[in-house]
Amino acid sequence: MQQLRGTDLKRLHRSWRRRSSSRVALLLESVQSPFNVGAIVRTAAALGVGQLYLVGASASPRNAKAQKTAMGTDRYLDVQTFGELDEAVAKARADGYRLVGLEIASEAVPTHETDFSGSVCIAVGNEDRGLSVECLAACDAVTYIPQLGRVGSLNVATAVAVCCYEVRRQEWTAGPETD
Repeated sequence: MQQLRGTDLKRLHRSWRRRSSSRVALLLESVQSPFNVGAIVRTAAALGVGQLYLVGASASPRNAKAQKTAMGTDRYLDVQTFGELDEAVAKARADGYRLVGLEIASEAVPTHETDFSGSVCIAVGNEDRGLSVECLAACDAVTYIPQLGRVGSLNVATAVAVCCYEVRRQEWTAGPETD
């Protein structure tokens, strides 16, 4: 066994892209750490996220610290910035996305039980406060990542990675689509 490089690595990634047809977007509500934004951007690019909606006090992916973490992968995303939450939500909906909040909240459903089919935009919030009440109210569904340890929550960038992977996992394990 050996690590894949060059053409073999590209071939492997291409085979997974062929199995992925759903559109995924992210809405970041006041994610302030440029390192978190950079990590989210890199994960988004790796898992085929197309849109990134930034709202509130979210750090820019163009921030030098975000760039250091993202390693230039922001070029693969359509990044749009909004001053107000309702503008970002309206744009995501106009672009055809269903909004799913990622938050530990009452009535939230575990990620593995959440329906991520179709075009979905995952909303995540501030590192300390999470999603605002207004954003939770705007969501079509709210999901959370089940945890077993003594820590109450995950870092926002880690949570985005887990959730985006779950979106793709559901798509890959759903079986072949019929036309």
